[in-house]
Amino acid sequence: MNALWNRREFLKGTSAASLAALAAGVPITSFLTSCNGRKANSSADTVILLWMAGGMAHTDTFDPKRYTPFTKGMKANDVLSTFKSVPTILDGVSFSHGLESIGKVMDRGTLIRSYVAGDMGHILHSRHQYHWHTCYKPPQSVSAPHIGSWIAKELGSMNPVIPPFIDIGQRFTLGEGEELKAFHTAGFLGSEYGPFLIPDPSSGLESVRPPVGMSAMRFEKRNQLYNELISKSPTGEFGSDYQKESLRRSLEQAYILLKSPEAAAFDLSQEPKESYDIYNTGKFGLGCLMARRLTEQGARFISVTTEYEPFKSWDTHDNGYTRLIDMKKQIDGPIAQLIKDLERTGHLDRTLVILASEFSRDMMVEGRPDLKVQEQVNQPDIIEDIKNYGMHRHFTDGCSMLMFGGGVKKGNVYGKTADERPCKTIEKPIVIDQVHQTIYHALGIAEDANYIVEKRPFYTTPDGLGKPELELFA
Repeated sequence: MNALWNRREFLKGTSAASLAALAAGVPITSFLTSCNGRKANSSADTVILLWMAGGMAHTDTFDPKRYTPFTKGMKANDVLSTFKSVPTILDGVSFSHGLESIGKVMDRGTLIRSYVAGDMGHILHSRHQYHWHTCYKPPQSVSAPHIGSWIAKELGSMNPVIPPFIDIGQRFTLGEGEELKAFHTAGFLGSEYGPFLIPDPSSGLESVRPPVGMSAMRFEKRNQLYNELISKSPTGEFGSDYQKESLRRSLEQAYILLKSPEAAAFDLSQEPKESYDIYNTGKFGLGCLMARRLTEQGARFISVTTEYEPFKSWDTHDNGYTRLIDMKKQIDGPIAQLIKDLERTGHLDRTLVILASEFSRDMMVEGRPDLKVQEQVNQPDIIEDIKNYGMHRHFTDGCSMLMFGGGVKKGNVYGKTADERPCKTIEKPIVIDQVHQTIYHALGIAEDANYIVEKRPFYTTPDGLGKPELELFA
C-alpha cells in the first residue's frame, strides 16, 4: 500500500512510525533522469485540474442529446438526456440546462466531446481514477506518480514557498479511501513531489499551521528530531538515501510555508465578500477560489475535486436527474468565475484549466457497446419512479472534457459522439496518454521524459509512446 502524507498530518505523527510507513510505501530504487529538460516553446506554467469525481454523464452536461421529460410509464431506452439543451456563447453549441454560466465562457476554451476511457474489465471508479491521474492501469509493480507529481518533479516550484502540487477537496475517510490514496502520491519520485492535501478549503489555513496545542518551541524540536532520524538512519532502514533526502526536503518546504506570509493564500476569509459569495456553492466552489488564489501565488499544479464518495455526487446509480440539479449548482458559477478571474488578472494565458471525469454514464449501456461489462445497477425498462430517471450506468465510450487557457484554441469543439444511443465517440477519439502528453506539451515537458526505476525506464506515459494532440492548440 502506498504511503500518503499531508505535511501537517506528518508533523503530528510519531517520527519512527511515520518513517517506517514511508519506507514501506516507496520502493528503494536508483534514479537517473533522461536529459530532456523543459522545451522553450511552452504555452503554460500552471495547471488547474477540476475533477468531476464519480462519472459525469456527457449527455446530461456538455454534450446534450434529445431531451425526454419524465413521465410515469416512459420507456427507459427512449431517454438520451434528462435536461433541456441551452445555447452557449458558441454558435451551434449547446450545453445541458444548469450549465449556462460555463457556456458563456466557452469562447475562452476548447470543448472535447470524444474522450474514450480505458478498458480494464470490470469498471471500478478507483481503477479508472488511478488510470486517469497516473496514465497507468493498476496494478503496477512500481508506484506510479500522479500527473501533478510528474509536473512538480520536472518543473519544480515557481514560488519556492508554495508547494508545487496541491490537492483540494478529497477526504480519505470515505468508502474506497485506501484505493484513492494509491494514486494521490508521488510514487517513486519521492515525498517532496507528493500532494499537499487540503481536504476542506474552508479550513485551508489549518493545513499550513502547526497542530493545535503545539507550541513554537515544541514544533521546532520536532522538526529537528525528524531531521536527525532521517540523517542518522542506515540506508534501507527508513527508505533509500534518495527517499530520505526527498523526505527531508519535503519537511523543509512545509516548515518554510508554515512561517511565510504566502500562507495567507490558504485563508479564504481574506477574500472580499462579493467574490467569496460567488464561489461559495460548497466545498468545490471554495476549492476553485483557493485554486485562483494559489495560482496568483505561483502554484504549479492544483487539483480541485467534487470529491469521490461512493453513491454520492456524480456517482449517480440512482436519482441521476435530481442529483445533477444540485451538482450543476455547485460547479457552474465557480468554474465560470474562475476562468473570468484568471483572465482578468492576466493568468489565464499561462494557466491550463482542465475539467474532466473518469468516465461518462448512460441509462442502458454498461461499459461500451462493443465491450459490455457486468451491470452494476438494475435499470427497469419502464420508468415509474423519478429515482430511475437519469444516467445510472458507467459508460466509457464517449466522455466530455473542457480545456481553457495555456495555449489551447478558443471557441473550439473537438470530436463528436453519436446523436442516438449508444452515444459513443464517432470522430477524433482521444485517450488518456494523449491527454497527458497534451498537458506536458503545453508545459514544455519532453514526450520521452523518464526515470530509471529498477534498471528500466519509467516514462510519463506507458513505454513513452503517448503523443500530444496538437490540434487542440492555437
